[in-house]
Amino acid sequence: MPQPLTPDSFRADLAEFLYLRPDEVDLDDNPLDAGLDSLRIVTLLERWQAAGADVSFVDLAERTSFAQWWRLLAERRGGGHHAGT
Repeated sequence: MPQPLTPDSFRADLAEFLYLRPDEVDLDDNPLDAGLDSLRIVTLLERWQAAGADVSFVDLAERTSFAQWWRLLAERRGGGHHAGT
């Protein structure tokens, strides 16, 4: 079973694909500027979908920072709903 999607696992996943330590990942960075290409994004997306996040490549492509990615993933993980805006 995949690891649950948490802020720490999200940052660790990004760090793995950016060849950084998790504490070096700047969540304000633009994913493409940080060095992620479409293949790496798809691989991350598949990992997060396996962990229960209901998101698509287009969902991620429409967002311009890792922080925005996390907010989306947090809202859509595990099939639950997110209260508030």
